[in-house]
Amino acid sequence: MIQQRLATLYELMIKHRLDGIIVTKPENRQYFSGFTGSAGMLVISRTQAPRLLTDFRYVEQAKQQAALYQIVRHGAVIYDSLAAAVKELELTRIGFESDFITWEIYQKLANCLSEQKLSPVKLDGLRIVKDQTELAFLTKAVEIADSAFNQILPMIKPGITELDIALELEYRMRRLGAEKPAFATIVASGVRSALPHGRASDKIIEAGDFITIDFGAVFAGYHSDMTRTVVAGTADARQREIYKLVLTAQLTGINAVKAGKTGREVDQAAREVIARAGYSDYFGHGLGHGVGLFIHEEPRLSPTGDIKLAAGMVVSVEPGIYLPGWGGVRIEDLVVVSADGCKILTASSKDLIELG
Repeated sequence: MIQQRLATLYELMIKHRLDGIIVTKPENRQYFSGFTGSAGMLVISRTQAPRLLTDFRYVEQAKQQAALYQIVRHGAVIYDSLAAAVKELELTRIGFESDFITWEIYQKLANCLSEQKLSPVKLDGLRIVKDQTELAFLTKAVEIADSAFNQILPMIKPGITELDIALELEYRMRRLGAEKPAFATIVASGVRSALPHGRASDKIIEAGDFITIDFGAVFAGYHSDMTRTVVAGTADARQREIYKLVLTAQLTGINAVKAGKTGREVDQAAREVIARAGYSDYFGHGLGHGVGLFIHEEPRLSPTGDIKLAAGMVVSVEPGIYLPGWGGVRIEDLVVVSADGCKILTASSKDLIELG
């Protein structure tokens, strides 16, 4: 698996006439080596065994996780070890992750590699199509989130707080095998449900509140992402209307997902449903995004999404309507793109759930 991933790097090096690449972004470091530690740098040559530079804390872990790499324990300054590795590997033209490293880090690279030519490269695109191992990890992360959500539904009722819901949800995900939440759990109720990213607060759930819950689990480094909007009590006529509209847009978006389509085309299909109903001004974010080792990856399903979808990409489909002073609805699933459509990973019901 790692060897196959390294092969894509070798192809990129040939394309850009490089004889080496330095990898520093954590998600790319894990993807191309298997190493999950929080500190380290990959030095990859086209012709010799790759090096993984890390400090004392992670040497043994790196040996276990990155079997294809020569592990180098660096001293107080990692750049000294980097310069030595580059010299040993006889690298002259080296790629670096220009969309990740800061200007300060670039200056340090340039200083320690003053005799080499540094060339900007972007590696995230090499992770955009998921292999079978990744799809298995993503599926498990989705299953954990689905199970946790269904376990907490009976506790949601007027009188508890948004934080109560978030904490119980995160606890259940951890008990089910998650490493951690995929991001800060969003629980937004009542008028706060009009906040697309309203993090859980000490607001008390009231009868009749819409409650938008956006959350995910991390399993083996891979993230899930799902959103459901429920009602504390019985939904009124307008809540049913808005919910039905968002659900129609979401299903339309899912039906539009297919290899060969651009993110823009998929976004437009769902966006038109909301626009025709007169709510275009209240759906202000993209329809979705890629998910994997990072919670927000390419491709983007948005008005600017120009990447063509391909089989094996995993994307969210999450339209919403947010009405200030009233509330909002968002519904989100993760799907795997296929040649003839997509497979929905998220299993939780999308019927309007009335609780309490």
